[in-house]
Amino acid sequence: MKTSDIRAAFLSFFARNHHEIVPSSSLVPHGDPTLMFTNAGMVQFKHIFLGHEQRTYKRAVSSQKCVRAGGKHNDLENVGQTARHHTFFEMLGNFSFGDYFKRDAIRFAWQFLTQELNIPANRLLVTVYHEDDEAAKFWLEDIGLQTKQLIYISTSDNFWSMGDTGPCGPCSEIFYDHGEHIAGGPPGSPEEDSDRFVEIWNLVFMQYDRDAEGVLTPLPKPCVDTGIGLERVAAVMQNLHNNYDTDLFRELIAAAEKISGTAYGQNDKQDMSLRVLADHLRSVSFLLADGVMPSNEGRGFVLRRILRRACRHGRLLGTKQAFMYQLVETLVDLMGEHFSELKAQQEHITRIVRIEEERFIKTLDKGLKLLDDAIEQLDASRTLAGQTLFTLYDTFGFPLDLTQDILRDTDIVLDVAGFNQCMQSQRERARSAWSGSGESSLPPAVFSLHEEHGATQFLGYESTQSEAVLLALLQGENLKVSLQEGEEAWLFCNQTPFYAESGGQVGDSGTITTPTGTFLVKKTIKTLPDLFAHVGVVQHGHIDVHQGASCRVEQPRRNQLCHNHTATHLLHEQLRVVLGDHVKQAGSLVNAERLRFDFNHMEPMSAAEKKDVEQRVNQIIWQNEALENQCMSQDDAIAQGAIALFGEKYGDEVRVVKAGTSVELCGGTHVKSLGDIGLFRLISEVGIASGVRRIEAITGFSAYQAMQQEQAQLHDIASQLRVNPLETVAKVQQLQDKLKSTEKELSALQAKQASSSLDDLITQATDCAGTKLLAMQIPPQEGVDLRDLMDKCKSKLKSGVIVLAIVRGEKVQLIAGVTKDLLKQFHAGNIIREIAKIVGGRGGGRPDMAQAGGTQPENVEKALAIIPSLMTTN
Repeated sequence: MKTSDIRAAFLSFFARNHHEIVPSSSLVPHGDPTLMFTNAGMVQFKHIFLGHEQRTYKRAVSSQKCVRAGGKHNDLENVGQTARHHTFFEMLGNFSFGDYFKRDAIRFAWQFLTQELNIPANRLLVTVYHEDDEAAKFWLEDIGLQTKQLIYISTSDNFWSMGDTGPCGPCSEIFYDHGEHIAGGPPGSPEEDSDRFVEIWNLVFMQYDRDAEGVLTPLPKPCVDTGIGLERVAAVMQNLHNNYDTDLFRELIAAAEKISGTAYGQNDKQDMSLRVLADHLRSVSFLLADGVMPSNEGRGFVLRRILRRACRHGRLLGTKQAFMYQLVETLVDLMGEHFSELKAQQEHITRIVRIEEERFIKTLDKGLKLLDDAIEQLDASRTLAGQTLFTLYDTFGFPLDLTQDILRDTDIVLDVAGFNQCMQSQRERARSAWSGSGESSLPPAVFSLHEEHGATQFLGYESTQSEAVLLALLQGENLKVSLQEGEEAWLFCNQTPFYAESGGQVGDSGTITTPTGTFLVKKTIKTLPDLFAHVGVVQHGHIDVHQGASCRVEQPRRNQLCHNHTATHLLHEQLRVVLGDHVKQAGSLVNAERLRFDFNHMEPMSAAEKKDVEQRVNQIIWQNEALENQCMSQDDAIAQGAIALFGEKYGDEVRVVKAGTSVELCGGTHVKSLGDIGLFRLISEVGIASGVRRIEAITGFSAYQAMQQEQAQLHDIASQLRVNPLETVAKVQQLQDKLKSTEKELSALQAKQASSSLDDLITQATDCAGTKLLAMQIPPQEGVDLRDLMDKCKSKLKSGVIVLAIVRGEKVQLIAGVTKDLLKQFHAGNIIREIAKIVGGRGGGRPDMAQAGGTQPENVEKALAIIPSLMTTN
């Protein structure tokens, strides 16, 4: 049975049993600031379990994409080494929100496994929490499970909680027995961690509410949360012991075999690398599809680490060029039908993976250079420090085993203990640094407000003023009856002209006035998709719940927001015209001061391209066409050519905004006519991530002011150059040409002087038993590169041994070199090691060049004096 068929059978089975099929949520969890990535099926239902949210259904089923590769849940280093560790996996799950409970949850699980999948009942073991007699009774009496198949577990493994407090309860786990030929014992035994018995399904019965003192109180409406690992069940159904041998992974591995020219099953190390590629390709592609971009912090850093680990394993397979991006098409063919976001973002995923791979290849080369430099500096112990090993790992993506492979046939010792200490320190920093996603947890009162009063009616498309009723005053976690002057709070109204922050546009500000006071609205936010909160402070008087109120948006600021938001649409369209259809929005910010637009593009825009885009946007503005908008179904909007923006969530009905030739789905506020924008100025264009560029621009009076400032600066420069402003460029070019000519003359003089100094240095070489020896202390100079100087000395001397010393304060720098013709007679590393001891230092290196340092400058002369004796005894 194929993996895709198992997923379809699971969803179909529970749909027949009256469960709502709910699509997988994003890997970037919304509304849960504690998680880095979605790591379980219940994440998108968390607010329902907590009693804060109501849905139209009480039974649900899903196939949730999950990632465990960062924060508290990190399987990264185990991937490829074991049969069942993954960074990306699918969690099948069925859920009951106060509907059915233990009896039906157990019945559904057993029916699906033994009747739908036809798994033999005698191959299944079940665990229950040792105090959960109710679940045990259902297994034994309703299902007819044999006593020897039921195991009571007293540890927390069979008692699940959402956190230190809140919903919790016992769970019942179902295990599959792979057979006596596989080592291992049943759950609860000392051998339980071996591979014979594999957990495939966990049924969590949330029946208690745990308070801060640990007291358990029965919930009025117990819930069910189950999770079944799709990859594990696929292995069972395909009679396999290793998840990576299942159909989906084998097709990905086959594609990697073809590109790398390797064969799976012939070499353990190659097999591990192929498994890593198959797993990491999935997590990288799905994270990119959900809007995560490679970066040096947070989720983006985890994504980059996964991608680079995959690239490194590609290198171990013998690939020298970017290759992983070529596997994306195979993944889309395998999983794109169910997860349509993969197919929609295929071009984007492929492009970013290729760019990141190419950059990492360059980084690898830099890492090898660092390793070579570190080896040259080794002392007599020939030990590579743990900090250096960690730098290679953390900065350049060299895992310890790669460094070990590179140095396997040398006499160099690796400080593995020091490396492990650095790794532990990093893990502790990472745990403390990940404080959450940056989102705020919503007060429970928000959900009860929504349940009682429903959605906020938004009137702001037609007007910036309206009457309203104050439904609630929320201060922190508490609903208030009244607010006094100076108190901050969230105000909820039945209707409002205030636009709430969404779609990149910041929320409106203004005032809400009642007969007894005025509330200053600093910003407006969406606490839930259709529930608006006015965030601010009582300016004077007092505000009471249920009062009638007059709402007034700050009009000048709203106008600027409209100018900038509509200009963002025009900019997006003209970027596609000038740069190509591959341009897609990757993020935006619209505030009153300026607009910021992030988009997919692989290289910086040229000056001509920026000028062209700016000119095109202004031409459309000056045509002064009326802006059009209408509401329709999302399918109809897409059919009419409207662009749905990446990462945005849309309802059944969408608002389509037509501005010139731009047609987009958008819920923001806009100008009435394009001429209202006035003027558009592009002020910057920079790269912010691999394949992502950012434009900042200004409009209207701000753009006019910027233009005036630029003109004033131009006139000031022209005045200093004593030319007409129109002649400024020519004058600057003239000065630059003159400067280049002067610099060229200076460079020639410096080269001549350096050559003369080098000649003087070479003349001081002496004869030592028939070999030329140049051993001397040279004065410290700014910018002197000892390696470069050594190469030049070798070239001038032709044949000989060279030892140079520089004293800077209390520090000594030493370098020794041997020309190629004398390498069989003399070893620079041996010479430098001996003289370094005399100046209180240590060093070593290659036969042709070695460096060292010391802390006893008073002994430099003595150190140089022993070199002839070293040469005669070498």
